[in-house]
Amino acid sequence: MPADEPERKGDRTRLRIRTAALQSFRENGYDATTIRKIADELGMSVGATNYHFPSKNQLIQELYLDVQQTHRAAAEPLLTTEPDLVKRLKIVYSTGLDQLGPYHSHAGEFLSAAVSPRSPINPLSAESAASLAIVQNLFAEAVDGAESPGLPADLRALLPRTLVLAHLLLALFWVYDSSDGQSRTRRLLDRGLRLLKTALPMARLPILRSVLKDLLSLVGDVRT
Repeated sequence: MPADEPERKGDRTRLRIRTAALQSFRENGYDATTIRKIADELGMSVGATNYHFPSKNQLIQELYLDVQQTHRAAAEPLLTTEPDLVKRLKIVYSTGLDQLGPYHSHAGEFLSAAVSPRSPINPLSAESAASLAIVQNLFAEAVDGAESPGLPADLRALLPRTLVLAHLLLALFWVYDSSDGQSRTRRLLDRGLRLLKTALPMARLPILRSVLKDLLSLVGDVRT
Protein backbone atom coordinates (compact mmCIF):
# COMPACT_ATOMS: atom_id res chain seq x y z
CA MET A 1 0.00 0.00 0.00
CA PRO A 2 1.44 3.44 -0.93
CA ALA A 3 2.54 5.56 2.03
CA ASP A 4 0.03 8.28 1.25
CA GLU A 5 -2.94 5.91 0.98
CA PRO A 6 -4.10 6.44 4.63
CA GLU A 7 -4.03 10.21 4.04
CA ARG A 8 -6.06 9.89 0.85
CA LYS A 9 -8.53 7.61 2.64
CA GLY A 10 -8.84 10.18 5.43
CA ASP A 11 -9.48 12.94 2.89
CA ARG A 12 -12.19 10.86 1.24
CA THR A 13 -13.83 10.17 4.58
CA ARG A 14 -13.72 13.84 5.50
CA LEU A 15 -15.29 14.73 2.15
CA ARG A 16 -18.08 12.17 2.69
CA ILE A 17 -18.87 13.66 6.10
CA ARG A 18 -18.77 17.21 4.76
CA THR A 19 -21.05 16.36 1.83
CA ALA A 20 -23.58 14.59 4.05
CA ALA A 21 -23.56 17.48 6.52
CA LEU A 22 -24.13 20.13 3.84
CA GLN A 23 -27.04 18.16 2.42
CA SER A 24 -28.55 17.73 5.89
CA PHE A 25 -28.22 21.45 6.67
CA ARG A 26 -30.05 22.27 3.42
CA GLU A 27 -32.80 19.69 3.87
CA ASN A 28 -33.21 19.42 7.65
CA GLY A 29 -31.84 22.66 9.08
CA TYR A 30 -29.42 23.41 11.88
CA ASP A 31 -31.31 21.87 14.81
CA ALA A 32 -32.00 18.49 13.19
CA THR A 33 -28.46 18.07 11.87
CA THR A 34 -26.30 16.34 14.47
CA ILE A 35 -22.99 14.50 14.39
CA ARG A 36 -24.83 11.31 15.38
CA LYS A 37 -27.36 11.71 12.55
CA ILE A 38 -24.58 12.18 10.01
CA ALA A 39 -22.66 9.20 11.40
CA ASP A 40 -25.77 7.00 11.18
CA GLU A 41 -26.42 8.07 7.58
CA LEU A 42 -22.87 7.20 6.59
CA GLY A 43 -22.72 3.97 8.59
CA MET A 44 -19.91 5.32 10.72
CA SER A 45 -19.34 5.55 14.44
CA VAL A 46 -19.76 8.87 16.18
CA GLY A 47 -16.14 8.63 17.29
CA ALA A 48 -14.94 8.26 13.70
CA THR A 49 -17.01 11.25 12.62
CA ASN A 50 -15.76 13.31 15.54
CA TYR A 51 -12.19 12.50 14.56
CA HIS A 52 -12.63 14.60 11.40
CA PHE A 53 -15.14 17.15 12.72
CA PRO A 54 -15.13 17.32 16.54
CA SER A 55 -18.22 19.54 16.67
CA LYS A 56 -21.21 20.68 14.65
CA ASN A 57 -19.76 24.19 14.72
CA GLN A 58 -16.89 23.02 12.54
CA LEU A 59 -19.40 21.63 10.06
CA ILE A 60 -21.16 25.00 10.03
CA GLN A 61 -17.86 26.60 9.02
CA GLU A 62 -17.72 24.11 6.15
CA LEU A 63 -21.22 25.26 5.20
CA TYR A 64 -20.14 28.91 5.27
CA LEU A 65 -17.18 28.12 3.04
CA ASP A 66 -19.30 26.11 0.64
CA VAL A 67 -21.84 28.91 0.28
CA GLN A 68 -19.21 31.59 -0.25
CA GLN A 69 -17.12 29.51 -2.64
CA THR A 70 -20.25 28.90 -4.71
CA HIS A 71 -21.03 32.62 -4.42
CA ARG A 72 -17.61 33.49 -5.82
CA ALA A 73 -17.95 30.97 -8.66
CA ALA A 74 -21.31 32.50 -9.64
CA ALA A 75 -20.24 36.15 -9.37
CA GLU A 76 -16.79 36.25 -10.95
CA PRO A 77 -17.79 35.31 -14.53
CA LEU A 78 -20.47 38.02 -14.48
CA LEU A 79 -18.02 40.62 -13.21
CA THR A 80 -15.75 40.07 -16.20
CA THR A 81 -18.36 41.49 -18.58
CA GLU A 82 -19.74 44.39 -16.52
CA PRO A 83 -17.77 47.67 -16.21
CA ASP A 84 -20.25 49.76 -14.20
CA LEU A 85 -19.49 49.94 -10.46
CA VAL A 86 -23.06 49.89 -9.15
CA LYS A 87 -24.03 47.05 -11.49
CA ARG A 88 -20.95 45.13 -10.39
CA LEU A 89 -21.99 45.55 -6.77
CA LYS A 90 -25.47 44.30 -7.63
CA ILE A 91 -23.91 41.17 -9.14
CA VAL A 92 -22.09 40.41 -5.89
CA TYR A 93 -25.12 41.09 -3.69
CA SER A 94 -27.60 39.26 -5.93
CA THR A 95 -25.53 36.14 -6.43
CA GLY A 96 -24.95 36.06 -2.68
CA LEU A 97 -28.69 36.03 -2.06
CA ASP A 98 -29.08 33.32 -4.70
CA GLN A 99 -26.75 31.01 -2.75
CA LEU A 100 -28.72 31.55 0.46
CA GLY A 101 -32.01 30.57 -1.17
CA PRO A 102 -32.02 26.83 -0.31
CA TYR A 103 -31.54 27.61 3.39
CA HIS A 104 -34.37 30.09 3.90
CA SER A 105 -36.84 27.66 5.47
CA HIS A 106 -34.33 26.92 8.24
CA ALA A 107 -32.62 30.32 8.37
CA GLY A 108 -34.09 31.20 11.76
CA GLU A 109 -32.39 28.19 13.35
CA PHE A 110 -29.00 29.24 12.02
CA LEU A 111 -29.58 32.80 13.20
CA SER A 112 -30.53 31.66 16.71
CA ALA A 113 -27.32 29.65 16.96
CA ALA A 114 -25.10 32.37 15.51
CA VAL A 115 -26.48 35.57 17.04
CA SER A 116 -24.34 35.55 20.19
CA PRO A 117 -21.11 37.55 19.73
CA ARG A 118 -19.28 34.69 21.49
CA SER A 119 -20.67 32.05 19.15
CA PRO A 120 -17.97 30.45 16.98
CA ILE A 121 -20.46 30.40 14.11
CA ASN A 122 -21.16 34.13 14.33
CA PRO A 123 -20.32 35.43 10.82
CA LEU A 124 -17.95 37.99 12.38
CA SER A 125 -16.14 35.49 14.61
CA ALA A 126 -12.50 34.55 14.12
CA GLU A 127 -13.61 31.06 13.11
CA SER A 128 -15.69 32.53 10.25
CA ALA A 129 -12.87 34.73 8.92
CA ALA A 130 -12.04 32.55 5.91
CA SER A 131 -15.56 32.59 4.49
CA LEU A 132 -16.02 36.31 5.21
CA ALA A 133 -12.74 37.04 3.43
CA ILE A 134 -14.15 35.49 0.25
CA VAL A 135 -17.02 37.98 0.31
CA GLN A 136 -14.78 40.94 1.07
CA ASN A 137 -12.44 39.98 -1.77
CA LEU A 138 -15.41 39.77 -4.12
CA PHE A 139 -16.45 43.30 -3.20
CA ALA A 140 -12.85 44.49 -3.59
CA GLU A 141 -12.80 42.92 -7.05
CA ALA A 142 -16.09 44.61 -7.91
CA VAL A 143 -14.78 48.02 -6.83
CA ASP A 144 -11.26 47.76 -8.24
CA GLY A 145 -12.36 46.36 -11.59
CA ALA A 146 -14.95 49.02 -12.35
CA GLU A 147 -14.26 51.46 -15.15
CA SER A 148 -13.92 55.05 -13.94
CA PRO A 149 -15.58 54.40 -10.57
CA GLY A 150 -15.15 58.08 -9.68
CA LEU A 151 -13.91 57.28 -6.21
CA PRO A 152 -10.65 58.49 -4.67
CA ALA A 153 -8.17 55.70 -3.95
CA ASP A 154 -8.45 56.03 -0.17
CA LEU A 155 -12.23 55.58 -0.30
CA ARG A 156 -11.97 52.64 -2.70
CA ALA A 157 -9.64 50.92 -0.23
CA LEU A 158 -12.10 51.34 2.64
CA LEU A 159 -15.31 50.60 0.73
CA PRO A 160 -15.22 46.75 0.58
CA ARG A 161 -15.36 46.38 4.37
CA THR A 162 -18.47 48.55 4.46
CA LEU A 163 -20.04 46.60 1.62
CA VAL A 164 -19.47 43.35 3.52
CA LEU A 165 -21.28 44.74 6.55
CA ALA A 166 -24.15 45.78 4.29
CA HIS A 167 -24.12 42.24 2.87
CA LEU A 168 -24.57 40.79 6.37
CA LEU A 169 -27.36 43.23 7.19
CA LEU A 170 -29.10 42.37 3.92
CA ALA A 171 -28.83 38.68 4.79
CA LEU A 172 -30.37 39.42 8.19
CA PHE A 173 -33.30 41.18 6.49
CA TRP A 174 -33.59 38.18 4.16
CA VAL A 175 -33.94 35.80 7.13
CA TYR A 176 -37.09 37.64 8.25
CA ASP A 177 -38.44 38.21 4.74
CA SER A 178 -41.51 36.03 4.22
CA SER A 179 -42.45 37.54 0.84
CA ASP A 180 -42.59 35.28 -2.20
CA GLY A 181 -39.03 34.49 -3.20
CA GLN A 182 -37.88 37.10 -0.64
CA SER A 183 -38.83 39.78 -3.16
CA ARG A 184 -38.80 42.49 -0.49
CA THR A 185 -35.10 41.85 0.08
CA ARG A 186 -34.44 42.26 -3.64
CA ARG A 187 -36.37 45.52 -3.71
CA LEU A 188 -34.43 46.79 -0.70
CA LEU A 189 -31.21 45.98 -2.50
CA ASP A 190 -32.31 47.82 -5.64
CA ARG A 191 -33.30 50.90 -3.66
CA GLY A 192 -30.02 50.91 -1.77
CA LEU A 193 -28.00 50.66 -4.97
CA ARG A 194 -29.98 53.49 -6.57
CA LEU A 195 -29.18 55.64 -3.55
CA LEU A 196 -25.51 54.70 -3.79
CA LYS A 197 -25.44 55.60 -7.49
CA THR A 198 -26.80 59.04 -6.64
CA ALA A 199 -24.34 59.54 -3.78
CA LEU A 200 -21.14 58.36 -5.51
CA PRO A 201 -20.44 61.56 -7.48
CA MET A 202 -20.54 63.52 -4.23
CA ALA A 203 -17.51 61.57 -2.98
CA ARG A 204 -15.32 63.71 -5.21
CA LEU A 205 -16.26 66.87 -3.30
CA PRO A 206 -13.47 67.56 -0.74
CA ILE A 207 -15.80 68.39 2.15
CA LEU A 208 -17.89 65.24 1.68
CA ARG A 209 -14.87 63.07 0.91
CA SER A 210 -13.52 63.69 4.40
CA VAL A 211 -16.85 62.82 6.00
CA LEU A 212 -17.20 59.67 3.92
CA LYS A 213 -13.69 58.57 4.77
CA ASP A 214 -14.41 58.97 8.48
CA LEU A 215 -17.68 57.08 8.08
CA LEU A 216 -16.04 54.19 6.23
CA SER A 217 -13.26 54.03 8.80
CA LEU A 218 -15.87 53.92 11.56
CA VAL A 219 -17.57 50.96 9.90
CA GLY A 220 -14.20 49.25 9.71
CA ASP A 221 -13.79 49.74 13.45
CA VAL A 222 -17.24 48.21 14.01
CA ARG A 223 -16.19 45.16 11.98
CA THR A 224 -13.04 44.83 14.03
